[in-house]
Formats: sequence, C-alpha cells, structure tokens
Amino acid sequence: MSKTDITRAFAGGKAFIPFVTCGDPNIETTAAVVRALAEAGAAIIELGIPFSDPTAEGPVIQNANVRALAGGTTTDTVFDLVRDVRAGRPGTDGTFAAADATAPVTTPLVFMTYANVVFHYGIERFCQRMVEVGVDGLILPEVPLEEKDEFASVCAQHDLAFISLVAPTSAGRIQAIAREAEGFVYLVSSLGTTGMRDTFATDLDAIVAQIREVTDVPIAIGFGISTPDQARTMAAKADGVIVGSAIVAQAAEAASPAQAANTLGAYAKAMVKAVR
Repeated sequence: MSKTDITRAFAGGKAFIPFVTCGDPNIETTAAVVRALAEAGAAIIELGIPFSDPTAEGPVIQNANVRALAGGTTTDTVFDLVRDVRAGRPGTDGTFAAADATAPVTTPLVFMTYANVVFHYGIERFCQRMVEVGVDGLILPEVPLEEKDEFASVCAQHDLAFISLVAPTSAGRIQAIAREAEGFVYLVSSLGTTGMRDTFATDLDAIVAQIREVTDVPIAIGFGISTPDQARTMAAKADGVIVGSAIVAQAAEAASPAQAANTLGAYAKAMVKAVR
C-alpha cells in the first residue's frame, strides 16, 4: 500500500470516504465497522487516532475521543487494529471462505489525528509503523501549510501521502495549499468544527474551480455531510465525499460490534450509491 493507492481509489468513480474514531465504543467494534465499510464499497477509510484535545472536531467526535481514551485506546492499539484488519482472520477451518472468517481489508486507509500524537510517538517511528501495518496517508488538521514540511517530508520518504485540508479562505491561500497537495485535497465545506449540518453556505463550486486551476489531485468534500441527499449534492461538485460524525454517532449507539457492522454497512451502501 502507498499514496498512489489513495489517488487510484478515485479512478472507479466518485469516492465515499467514511471516518471512524478508533476505540469508540471499543476496538472490537471499530474493527467490525472498518470491515463493514470496506465491504460496502468505501473508496478510502479514515481512521481517527484519539487525542485529548481534538480542536477540529465537533461534540460528537470530541466525545468519541474522550470515550476511546478512557477505554484505554492508545496509538499502538490503533496500529495493531490496522495490522489485524489488513491481515484478516481465517475461519476455524483455516480458510477465508469459512463462515466465521474475515477477509483482509485492502481498502486504502488514512490516519487522521493531531501533531502532538505524532510528535510524542516520534515522526520517523510513526511513519515507519504506518508502512509496516499498511496505512497509506496522514491527515493532521491543525498543521498549517507553513509547518507541514516537518511531517510531509518524512511521509514522502516512506511513500505516504500527507493530505492537506483546504478551508474557505482567500484564493491565493487555497491555491498555495492545493499546489502541494497529494493523495487528495480535503475540502472543508464550512468554517468551524466537524458535525452534522442542514445547510452549507460556502461557495464550494468557486473553491473547487480555484483548486482545479493548479492541481489535478482529486478533491473530497467533508465536514457536515450526513445524508444520501447531501452526499449526492456534494459529490456532484467534487471527486468524493467524507462523512464522519454521522458514522461515529451510529457506532457509539450500537449494542454490539455485529450491530454496528450491520447498521453502518447498510448506511455505507446507501452513501456509496448516492455519490455514484
């Protein structure tokens, strides 16, 4: 797996990109949900490594981070999760065809976390482990363009995509960020934090046009999208749609890993159909 797998994920049409907070409500549920999202046709899956001060997140994902940390989820827990879903699990008869088997997840995976998490782990060590377990890219939403090279340069050495966020701002800054984009451009639909919204006031068409003037890297719109109708509308403007809070909320409410997988598998199928 590598950053080219991320870009290739857009080749089959508009991309549905779900986000999950790892470890909420527990790591077993996260594993089941990741498998279900992959089977449902997610083009890329974002995995949130919990952090104590997730400044880009709204209440739903903030609370999920608190619960995951309280439950004992660590950065190494998440690395082990990726290793396990990438490997799959053979059934009791030793084959992946058995009823109790889980197939290896081959969908591109991207970490979304915060700079302090990576600093604490060690940037080089963090990127090495990403490669070892099969993660393809990294998003650090609070790291600005002027400070990204400390992380992006190490990612580049390991063929990992350092994915940039573009928020509604001046055309000059939008294009400066887009020129250096790799993997995909994460276009923030609205100023503020993540969370489900009913309306979107930003002129996204204009921002998409500004981005396309300087790069052919795919564009995915995120923040606030939760329904198939919203996903359909946003997908018409860009190359993909990112959904987080709606998925995190449903995972948290599930009574078991199996219920979470069933509920979110069905939800993901509806969203995949909507964006395409």
